[in-house]
Amino acid sequence: MRELLDAVAAGEVTPAEAEAELAGYATGEAGRFDATREQRSGVPEAVLADGKTPTEVAQLAATALSTTGRAIVTRADEAQAGAVRARLDEVAPAATLSWSERSRWLVAHGPEYERPDLDASVGVVTAGTSDAVPAGEAAMIVREMGADVERVDDVGVASLVRVVDQLPALREQDVLIVAAGREGALPTVVAGLVDVPVIGLPVSTGYGHAGEGEAALSGMLQSCTALSSVNVDAGFTAGTQAGLIARQIDDASGA
Repeated sequence: MRELLDAVAAGEVTPAEAEAELAGYATGEAGRFDATREQRSGVPEAVLADGKTPTEVAQLAATALSTTGRAIVTRADEAQAGAVRARLDEVAPAATLSWSERSRWLVAHGPEYERPDLDASVGVVTAGTSDAVPAGEAAMIVREMGADVERVDDVGVASLVRVVDQLPALREQDVLIVAAGREGALPTVVAGLVDVPVIGLPVSTGYGHAGEGEAALSGMLQSCTALSSVNVDAGFTAGTQAGLIARQIDDASGA
């Protein structure tokens, strides 16, 4: 502990970094950031922007960057993304920042941050273009966990030939995330044609009776093929589950 305190006094370690190392989290103006979640569970901590002000999101992102070398923000709108960019320009001008306006995620890396590199590939599949928002969130977190991502888009069951055409690519993946709205049939079809784990991602497309993803979720839970399912639009959860599987595959291949 004395070495850590000396490092803080010398300006080599920030107080936030020291707190994170000692307590496992860092406390900032907008709340506490779980700085050791990835070491503890294998899943990177992310800042959920829903319900937070732009200033709060920016403060938490700055804390994430200072304690882990990386900031991940999900469900951020344009104002929140702009606030993060402005805050990081002020406190970490050397950081790189990526922002997806459509999928509403934001990722920043410090100049010395090295992303994990797993020997595993995750396919992220969409039934239609409308499913791209949560699928994009899933793909982002898979990449941040270190696996390769193969996108296979617009292969819904309205024309089965589309997914059949892509079967060779799907069968090459180590795990698949399959996003679908409306009745949510695509994960069931894919799971019956491949021998890799399939994670169903129901999407809140569709309308009327059992719309907003309810029918899609029910269909995936009642699937007659072997698959698992996450909640409606839960791209982050689907991505982290696939990332954890990819990490186990990487560990096994290196054994």
